[in-house]
Amino acid sequence: MTDSFAIVLSTAASEAKGREIALAALEARLAACVQMHPVSSCYVWNGALCEETETALSFKIRDEDFAALSALIRSMHDYEVPEILKIDVADGDVAYLEWLARATSRPIPS
Repeated sequence: MTDSFAIVLSTAASEAKGREIALAALEARLAACVQMHPVSSCYVWNGALCEETETALSFKIRDEDFAALSALIRSMHDYEVPEILKIDVADGDVAYLEWLARATSRPIPS
C-alpha cells in the first residue's frame, strides 16, 4: 500500500461541538473514523491555570488530507487556538489501512 495515514488529535468544548466537527469531517470524507471521548484537561491559557471538561477527538485520515481537515476544524471550532496535532502512522494492519483508504476516497476532480 502506497498511501500514508495519520491520526489527528483535537478537542472540543462540548460533546455537541465535537460531534458536529466529527460528522462534517466524515461527510467530507476527510476522515474514515472519529473517536470521541470525554476528558478532563488542565492547561495554561493567557497566563492562567485552567481546568475544563472537554471532548477529545481522534481522526483517522489520509496524510494528504491534513491541511483540509485542519482548515475544517479551525472553521468550525469555538476555541481561539484549537488543538490540531498530526501523528503519522508508521505501520498498521493491512486490512484496516485498506478500509481507511476506501472510506476516505473521493472522486478525482476533472
